[in-house]
Amino acid sequence: MHMASGSGGGRRRRGRGRAGPMAEINVTPLVDVMLVLLIIFMVTAPMLTAGVPIDLPDSKAEALKEEPHAITISMDGNGRVFLDQQELAPGEMTDRLAQVVRDAGDKLPLVTLRADRHLDYGRVIAVMGELNAAGFKSISLVTNGSVEAP
Repeated sequence: MHMASGSGGGRRRRGRGRAGPMAEINVTPLVDVMLVLLIIFMVTAPMLTAGVPIDLPDSKAEALKEEPHAITISMDGNGRVFLDQQELAPGEMTDRLAQVVRDAGDKLPLVTLRADRHLDYGRVIAVMGELNAAGFKSISLVTNGSVEAP
């Protein structure tokens, strides 16, 4: 009796052996593809934060940590001013900044100023003066990181 059950168990094991279909899925190619996509998104995500195309000046300054609560003021080569991606009319900036201050309450957002390198220095300072008058005392100037900056 003991011999019969042993041979039956062996037959079952032999029947399901190498001849049967493989049930496992090879996940290594999937993991490789996902890691490549992750790297692509990590590289391109910082470039997508501001949609206004501006020729930024070069600087040797260290990069700042990006804070989640921030607004971006952009000035293109033609002197147009943008709040995030929305273009502002010439007199509209003061009202919009006052609205941002009202909405923010106690914690003012970090302000980053992106100005085209060919703009007149006085125009950039005028915008910084409006930001300061609205209550923003800490303004970050965005530049291209470069070793050969003056």
